[in-house]
Amino acid sequence: MNAVQDLVQHPINRALGKLWAPVPWMLEAAILLQVVLGEYVEASAIAVLLVFNAGLGFIQEGRAQATLDALKSRLPLMASVRRDGAWKTLPAAELVEADVIKLSLGAVVPADVRLIEGSILIDQSMLTGESVPIEAGGGFETFAGALVRRGEAVAEVVATGARTKFGKSAELIRTAHVQSTEQKAIFRVVRNLAFFNGGVTILLIAYAVHLAMPLSQIAPLVLVAVLASIPVALPSMFTLAATVGAGAVARRGVLPTRLSALDEAAGMDVLCADKTGTLTRNELAVTACRALPGFDEAQVLAMASLTSSDGGADPLDAAVRAASKLAELARWKLVSFTPFDPAKKMSEAVAISAEGASMRIVKGAFAVVSAIAAPSPPAAAMVNELQAKGFRVLVVAVGQVEPLEIAGVIALSDPPREDSAALISHLQGLGVRTVMVTGDAPVTARVVADAVGITGPICEAAPLPHNIRAEDFGVFAGVLPEDKYALVQAFQCGGHVVGMCGDGANDAPALRQAQMGIAVFTATDVAKSAAGIVLTEPGLGGIVAAVEEGRTTFQRILTYTFRSIVHKVAQVLFLLAGLIISGSAVLTPLLMVMMMVTGDFFALSSATDNVRASSAPNVWRVGNLTIAGVILGFCDLVFCVASLAVGRFALHLDTDALRTLTVVTLVYSGQAVFYVSRERRHLWSSRPGSWLIAFSILDVTMFSTLAARGILMTPLPAVILAYVFGAAMVLAFVLDAVKVALFRRLAIA
Repeated sequence: MNAVQDLVQHPINRALGKLWAPVPWMLEAAILLQVVLGEYVEASAIAVLLVFNAGLGFIQEGRAQATLDALKSRLPLMASVRRDGAWKTLPAAELVEADVIKLSLGAVVPADVRLIEGSILIDQSMLTGESVPIEAGGGFETFAGALVRRGEAVAEVVATGARTKFGKSAELIRTAHVQSTEQKAIFRVVRNLAFFNGGVTILLIAYAVHLAMPLSQIAPLVLVAVLASIPVALPSMFTLAATVGAGAVARRGVLPTRLSALDEAAGMDVLCADKTGTLTRNELAVTACRALPGFDEAQVLAMASLTSSDGGADPLDAAVRAASKLAELARWKLVSFTPFDPAKKMSEAVAISAEGASMRIVKGAFAVVSAIAAPSPPAAAMVNELQAKGFRVLVVAVGQVEPLEIAGVIALSDPPREDSAALISHLQGLGVRTVMVTGDAPVTARVVADAVGITGPICEAAPLPHNIRAEDFGVFAGVLPEDKYALVQAFQCGGHVVGMCGDGANDAPALRQAQMGIAVFTATDVAKSAAGIVLTEPGLGGIVAAVEEGRTTFQRILTYTFRSIVHKVAQVLFLLAGLIISGSAVLTPLLMVMMMVTGDFFALSSATDNVRASSAPNVWRVGNLTIAGVILGFCDLVFCVASLAVGRFALHLDTDALRTLTVVTLVYSGQAVFYVSRERRHLWSSRPGSWLIAFSILDVTMFSTLAARGILMTPLPAVILAYVFGAAMVLAFVLDAVKVALFRRLAIA
């Protein structure tokens, strides 16, 4: 059967996948432990957090379209097939190898075929990257998805479905996978916290056993330590920040199909850009017209236009007519027109000139036209020069009888987009290196690369070396879809975060494999669904918008992640210190759950905070981030221990009052850590976002009210709360000084 295998993950499986990751595992363990202890209210609260995290990610990711659905829809629905000696119109999916089919103007080739008879102009740009359609006759092989621009031919099917060149691209897309930088970062943060806090929890248990505490008191203590270790809203923060960023880039003509694409955009340091249809317009245009003595360029274009079909599907004729001058055309009266003949390799016309003379005009390749024209060394030199630059060259000759006189030559090419050079220059200023990856010939690729500002040698090796580096070449020419896919993989193995920008089915596997696949406005459905972001407006400016907004999103996520590390480290250590100071647990599971629900989720307001995008690609330095977080966590711990020690030894508070003091100390110090974490420089360097300020006030007000009135905890005098709050403000400036020094030392930005 001529069909692409369709594998779509069931929604239930996608939903369950959201519950199978490091953070969900920790939450699920906490729920199980709470159920065992009979603390069903607390278990329900954690379950709500778990479902919230999973639901937010599921809903956002569910908006992306299935790639293989688009691939399947790309195949034409019907095909003209010869069965039992008669031509029949059948669904293309029913084609089998050795079927004989008919290809005509405007048809999409339904399978890989070999032409038997006839001649067609075939456009394979969406599959091979070749910008110029090919004249194809008997014996020529073309691929599923190619477009017939002119002529008619009979062909034999040589491959169908997954065995076609198109189907192989579909298989590459199906199997392409790269773990996102976001996933790696979450895993490493959770792993580091688990190792550190797990060790502290073991010490906590050991000391509790040393104090001969009963199991009924040790179990809740362990549960509180587990809850204090979980960065519960970290997955939600990644999703929420990416959603906010997606809304921002949507207003700038960019549609993310995967939320992780924006995070990848922040770290992208290499952009692989397809040539045809991406850096260029994928439409032929007259690049140069050179007239020989006795003629001018306007005359040459006018005569060439007379030998070009009007309104046809031939892109060469359309380009010539678009470039011709109407005023010059009006001076000629067309008598007859003979369209391009594949056998003669030229088109011709008979027209009456302004002087009233009947003239024969021909247009075609130099080798064909020169056979019926007088020798012209200048014309031969022009042709050689323009072909050496990668242009498609046509020659125009005119006369009443043979030999005709060559009037001039016309060079055609697929011109670069107007904004391609500016885009590449802007990306270079942002620290992103752009390389061209194309199926076109090296000479043609070099011309476009020079025009748009891509520098570096051309790589023509086939197949590409496994150890190839992005720094070694500026242009990769003559590559197949599987080569583009392998090239992206090779760059990723070299430690790069790779973006791939393309428009055709031949780009889809690489778009899927790249951390940041970018489909341009004119891309096929296949390319759009394989990509991580789709440009919804003409031009390439959306790429810069994605990079800039991605870096903004990264900074917001970095704020939350760093705050989580500092706060979680301090909380678990404080539990151990509290046990040593007071001889009992300084927090109950209920109080811990309250702080988790409010503190972690109020901190999600940083998803809308005012931040500065960095001028260079962002990198998740989780190791350095953890080191800085642990050091600041110890500084925060000193403050918390001092507060508890004052309450225990100076104010002589009982155990229940110490628990209230512990709650307000952690809440107030958490606010200090939050404001310190949001800035890479000093905390006063920028104004916090309005939502962040509002939720911060709400968090402090709520816990202060609960503590002052004794709701769910023992009341404390307002003067004690005021002193702790004032001390937390001083803590913020101390932590800020330490942070600035650490960030500079550890290159965290």
